[in-house]
Amino acid sequence: MRKVSLSNAGDTVHQFLKEYLEIHGYWVLFVWTFFEGEAGLILAGFLAYQGYFNVVGVMITACAGAFCGDQFYFYVGRLQGARLLKLFTLIARKFKKALRLIEKYGTFVAFISRYTYGFRIILPIVLGMTTFPAGKFCRLNMLSAFVWAVFFSLAGYFFGVGSAILVEDVDQYENYLVIVLICLIAGAWLFHLTYSCRHRRRARARLQRMKRSRLIAQREDCL
Repeated sequence: MRKVSLSNAGDTVHQFLKEYLEIHGYWVLFVWTFFEGEAGLILAGFLAYQGYFNVVGVMITACAGAFCGDQFYFYVGRLQGARLLKLFTLIARKFKKALRLIEKYGTFVAFISRYTYGFRIILPIVLGMTTFPAGKFCRLNMLSAFVWAVFFSLAGYFFGVGSAILVEDVDQYENYLVIVLICLIAGAWLFHLTYSCRHRRRARARLQRMKRSRLIAQREDCL
């Protein structure tokens, strides 16, 4: 009796989650991809494999959310860029670095902006503050959003495919697989964050060494 009741409870939860996601899942995914990054999209791809979403619907929704998000940031920069620099010190601090990226990569930066850690929101804003053509940004943004949505949706979907190869009954271990997937995403994010912090520390150390070398050279010239 206990086994039957637990099984029925699991089926009830599964059915409730499926119905909830069918009603609310796509607009939640749209809002998530409008503001955020890959984590929710990978999870949605896995849930698509489990039957909670349609994988093509996930791709279309994520593409629309990502595209609309970057278009919004671009026009915020174009219309209110100067005011943002005064109000938000974070944007002001990253402004020069964003400009260097734009100078280095040119047009391509409009495509790769959503893949740049720490500059995903800043770059469209700064591009909007420049003379970058709005039409060109729109086309590159659409292409970038499409590639991004397809890649990360399929990453989550094929995680489900790989799980099915390793685990006989994926539905039975669904909760554990979601936890594993979240841990993998968090691990990748922490690795990238740690690498970025080390890179910045090394850059600061090189800058300090260069400053000390210049001071020493100036003193020797004076002597």
